[in-house]
Amino acid sequence: MKESTGTRVFGVVNATFLVLLCLVMLYPFITVLAQSFSSPGAINAGQVSFWPVGFNTDTYGAVMSNEMFWRNYGNSVLYTVVGTLIAMVLTTTYAYVLSKKHLKGRKALIGIAVFTMFFNGGLVPNYVLISSLGMKNTMWAIVLPGAISVFNLLVMKSFFESLPKDLEEAAQIDGLGWYGIFGRIVLPLSKAVVATMVLFYSVAFWNDWFAAFLYLDKTELFPVTLFLRNLIAGASTSASEGAAAAGTTTALVSTNIQAVTMILTVIPILCVYPFVQRYFVSGIMLGSVKG
Repeated sequence: MKESTGTRVFGVVNATFLVLLCLVMLYPFITVLAQSFSSPGAINAGQVSFWPVGFNTDTYGAVMSNEMFWRNYGNSVLYTVVGTLIAMVLTTTYAYVLSKKHLKGRKALIGIAVFTMFFNGGLVPNYVLISSLGMKNTMWAIVLPGAISVFNLLVMKSFFESLPKDLEEAAQIDGLGWYGIFGRIVLPLSKAVVATMVLFYSVAFWNDWFAAFLYLDKTELFPVTLFLRNLIAGASTSASEGAAAAGTTTALVSTNIQAVTMILTVIPILCVYPFVQRYFVSGIMLGSVKG
């Protein structure tokens, strides 16, 4: 069919708008990337926008030689991997149970989950609870409180409800129990939504710094995002001291160090995303619409 003039105009306007939107969203990242490779003087003079000015890699060397940075980086990797694994086990099993309409008390379980989306104990009661359970200054204070996202739970529940019931019935006739059906039938058919939830959880755990700020007192347990937060807030000077040892003043290199640390912090997520991108849209659509 021949496209009408209105359709072509809409396509051009829509494409132009989306390109401009992408540029606006990419501008902060490109600017930070350019600053990370620029000289401190050029950054403070406001000369850096899209391209590095006074190409400089000394700050990368100063930050990457900081032992505490890499220790906190390793903590973030550990918290993200363990937290995502626990969250996926709990979310998939809970969602699969809730997808069974014959389950007694199903509505009550769904109601309990949804209730937590709108109400919680508050900051002080949560802190008291974590402390009383002995989880303060441990990894569990980071990975357990956010182990189940109700949004992710409901998306997975909707997806499991859309799976053909005939497959489960056939598996039961062949002698599989519920665990066998879940592990050998349901999960292999759920790669798209599972990959999407893994992305959601891993990004959430990787970017989280507030829980560590509340529950961790020892710097050797900090995630790299809290290291970055302290750096931006001026609470951490170890990287600045490393750069100052190379002959650059702390006042001039602070912005440069922040940019370098931000770039090094986002690299893992940028590396993970391309591998799950093809599952992202299909996973959300399959889990959001009951077929």
